Amino acid sequence: MSMYFQPFAEINFSDPFFDSLKQDYSEFSDWFARKAAQGHSAYVFYNDSGMIDGFLYLKREDEAVDDINPALPASPRLKVGTFKINAHGTRLGERFVKKIFDHAVENGLAEIYVTVFEKHDGLINLLQRYGFDDYGEKPSHNGVERVFLKRTSLEHPTPLQNYPMLDMRHGRCFLLAIHPEYHTRMLPDSILNNESFDVVKDISHSNSIHKVYLAAMRDITQFRPGDVLLMYRTSDQRGPARYRSVVTSAGVVEEIKNIHEFSGYDEFRRYCNPYSVFDEDELKNLYATKRYPFIVRFSYNVAMKRRITRGSLIDNHQIPENIYWGVVSLDAEVARSILLEGGVNESLIVN
Repeated sequence: MSMYFQPFAEINFSDPFFDSLKQDYSEFSDWFARKAAQGHSAYVFYNDSGMIDGFLYLKREDEAVDDINPALPASPRLKVGTFKINAHGTRLGERFVKKIFDHAVENGLAEIYVTVFEKHDGLINLLQRYGFDDYGEKPSHNGVERVFLKRTSLEHPTPLQNYPMLDMRHGRCFLLAIHPEYHTRMLPDSILNNESFDVVKDISHSNSIHKVYLAAMRDITQFRPGDVLLMYRTSDQRGPARYRSVVTSAGVVEEIKNIHEFSGYDEFRRYCNPYSVFDEDELKNLYATKRYPFIVRFSYNVAMKRRITRGSLIDNHQIPENIYWGVVSLDAEVARSILLEGGVNESLIVN
């Protein structure tokens, strides 16, 4: 199961995946052929049988959007040209939503819009969950689509609706240590340069915007929803921690739980399974032993372009060397400076 950024010309248009799109949009075949001739590419997800289960095409637009009501004035924005998945319980939709936001942030685009037929209620719910507002409608000979608009500058009531923004105005920021074997499994966009970037497996914990992490560090209990987390990949023991331990990404706390809160294994599994890095046997063992009783669920907001080493944290960001590097409370300005050194777009940081 793999996701690729693939030229239209190399995509099998006869795959049954496209049948519903051909039915919904009479011009879809011509549109696809035109994009192929123009050399455009899209994100394509293939299942184990080599058949397509997901497709995402993104396009920058600078001109006015006057085929919707109300019209949008000329402004740089991202259009989600085509977005379809065959849902099969692995959070693939969330993975594609993250790609949408990644493209917008990378290109400095503060607006994103997408048109969706009313019947696709699952996709609509997914978009609204991450702050897309019901903006208007788009009438055409294919029928009337609803228009959903995301403005990253517009503040919503919840951190999730404000995703992928990192709100530091409350001043609560932390460094969270994650061992290398779990880091790569949990944060596929934040792997190091010597790890493979080619394939994104279709499994829940890598597709999902949301992550569940179990630990024995009691300091996790001080986390509160909305706190900003900087993910700290501990050393792989191939060299000094000063150079091998690195900050790789950032997220926002959603919820904290204790393993003893669950009535039994089944409830624990239902909570953790969609978002954790652990398989069924590992989860059973974790619940039986209670070795890692503290559970944090967080959103995975941004991967850094440059990894910030422990040495840089000590030398450039005034973090004391002789501390316990498990959970480290950070001043908001220090966290901001680490993110900026890591190449995180400043527009993502609210302070």
